[in-house]
Amino acid sequence: MWQRRSWGRSLRPTGKVLPEHARAHNRSMVLQHLFHSGPGSRADLARATGLTRVTVSDLVGDLMSEGLVTELGLRPQGKVGKPATMVGLRTDAYQIVAVDLTDDEHMHGAVLDLSGAIVQRRSAALEGRTGQAAVDALTAFCRELVQVTAYPVLGVGVGSPGIIDDAGTVLEAPNRGWFGVPLAATLSEVLALPVHVANDANTAVLGEFTYGGASGKGLLVLTVGQGVGAGIVLDGSLVQGHTHAAGELGHVTVVDERDDVEGSPLGPARVCACGRSGCLETVLSVPALRRRIAGLDHQSADAALASVGRRLGVTLAPVVSALNLCEVVLSGPPELLAGPLRDAALVTLQERVMPVISSDLELRMSALGEDGALSGAAVLVLSGQLGVT
Repeated sequence: MWQRRSWGRSLRPTGKVLPEHARAHNRSMVLQHLFHSGPGSRADLARATGLTRVTVSDLVGDLMSEGLVTELGLRPQGKVGKPATMVGLRTDAYQIVAVDLTDDEHMHGAVLDLSGAIVQRRSAALEGRTGQAAVDALTAFCRELVQVTAYPVLGVGVGSPGIIDDAGTVLEAPNRGWFGVPLAATLSEVLALPVHVANDANTAVLGEFTYGGASGKGLLVLTVGQGVGAGIVLDGSLVQGHTHAAGELGHVTVVDERDDVEGSPLGPARVCACGRSGCLETVLSVPALRRRIAGLDHQSADAALASVGRRLGVTLAPVVSALNLCEVVLSGPPELLAGPLRDAALVTLQERVMPVISSDLELRMSALGEDGALSGAAVLVLSGQLGVT
């Protein structure tokens, strides 16, 4: 019987813990080192983790019996003495199914190996489904992905819009019509596999942190799809908030009644899926951006996107300043986000925060392209099942 492991607090274990948790923690440290640093000898692993050679040898033996680690032969002779036997992570031993629900029109899925490389891709149209119909469509899509795997499946990771608790229950996702939906438990029962579900922005920031080269000292990933959300990593830890709603910038009001009266360049405040008016999501989501530039010539479209970018900069400024962020990453369609919108947002940020913060602030597109949330969904499984991120 598989067990769900928490992937909240510290993402990368680095030190020893209480005895009752030691074995699982030490196992994670060994896997973590092999995942990030590549093959090494048992002595290398002992030095890197601070564990004894006896403990490391015992853990490596268990991991080899699970098929996660393999011996790679002797290290080339470089020192006096017997050459050490190298061990490495078997990235092809298992596969991971990942699903990204950020898009307003399609579900995107992939099968990945343990290194994060995508080996199969699939997509399926949502066709406007919400509520239980959307859950049924997701279930069928996950089944299809599991069927095309070529190796045992370590688990399924899903990045979904909305506020989602540690058990994978979607507490609130207005755009999907999901309220109190136990998505992880439902999918796990049907698929007979471990399933990990988290907010799509949180999965995107985990992907950027693990595979995209981000430092994690002060990182915010803003996902722009059917809605808008933000995932935050500070000092190597994912920020979730006491109600799992950290990063819900999409539902911050950015266009109010006074804007309507005075003539906002963004137009009148629109009603959001959450029931309020003028949320950031009503001007920055992909559907909102498409509506805004529909029928405009190139110059006018650029001006319209820059207007949204300036409002985004205003919205981000207090967040960047309060958290002293060094990286803000945009994840979404580059044809909408990468040009005038990003440039205007960066200029606005630089105008509105202290130079000590803005001088080395980076505002860029995701290094993972539109695979960020898929990569992050795979990290949910790696972290939840192996303690690796």
